[in-house]
Amino acid sequence: MKKLMLGAALSALSAGGALAEDVTLQLKWVTQAQFAGYYVAQEKGFYGEEGLNVTILPGGPDISPTQVMAGGGADVTVDWMPSALAAREKGLPLVNIAQPFKSSGMMLTCLKESGVTSPEDFKGKTLGVWFGGNEYPFLSWMSTLGIATDGSEGGVEVLKQGFNVDPLLQKQAACISTMTYNEYWQVIDAGISPDELITFKYEDEGVATLEDGLYVLEQNLADPAFEAKMVKFVRASMKGWKYAEENPDEAAMIVLENDETGAQTETHQKRMMGEIAKLTAGSNGALDEADYARTVKILMAGGSDPVISSEPTGAWTHAISDKALQ
Repeated sequence: MKKLMLGAALSALSAGGALAEDVTLQLKWVTQAQFAGYYVAQEKGFYGEEGLNVTILPGGPDISPTQVMAGGGADVTVDWMPSALAAREKGLPLVNIAQPFKSSGMMLTCLKESGVTSPEDFKGKTLGVWFGGNEYPFLSWMSTLGIATDGSEGGVEVLKQGFNVDPLLQKQAACISTMTYNEYWQVIDAGISPDELITFKYEDEGVATLEDGLYVLEQNLADPAFEAKMVKFVRASMKGWKYAEENPDEAAMIVLENDETGAQTETHQKRMMGEIAKLTAGSNGALDEADYARTVKILMAGGSDPVISSEPTGAWTHAISDKALQ
């Protein structure tokens, strides 16, 4: 908390003493290195240099970023594109203004003893899958492989997975959903060695969708003052992300200082930051149109119940990132 207050104080003194502009950022999940760039930007004074007073709101299992945005509780949110595009199709006009994450960290982690050595071996196995929008890349992947997910013979049994690794540890599933920077390491920390596992990264399989991007409400972008504020926010945030990439251990410690729950550990956050840096590497903040097109294609290929039913229009803009990069 003291770091948040310090960031606010520095911001208030920025820009020659001018009154700082307030920005509220809603995170997709709890305080952890997944969001290090924003905490670093605050701690190192990058937001203050832009004349911004940024409040960072942690997420959690009972917090929906899209609902927070719909209720006016934040100016900008971190979200995965499947969730954002689904919300847009349902009437909440979210727009991607920047894409700090270039690569996906999503993968399936399997026990070798289950007999899975390649994706073709998924047939007849139970696979743990996150829902709430995260299932669509999986469903598209299975469709590409010609593997049924409806419980029919020769297909896979889909286990609705919580945000833990218990199904693998208890051998309820041959494979479970994990992130390269989080749940995979929970499996390792539980006593299963890497040589007992085999992993399949969505990125490597060509079925990855865009993850942590920055989203705002479309109507707010019509306000020149709001647009200018977002340009400052994106510029400072990307400066924070690049600093975090280059100084991962320091970034992890900054995250820990901002974790009011005390749930995170130094070892886990340093390890997580090292993996996160691989996902933000190669991004200058601007959305890659090819990555966007791939994401849309995957989300529309979810069988009879795709996450989006038609190709979106106006779901992203380079207007903010282009100015931020000048």
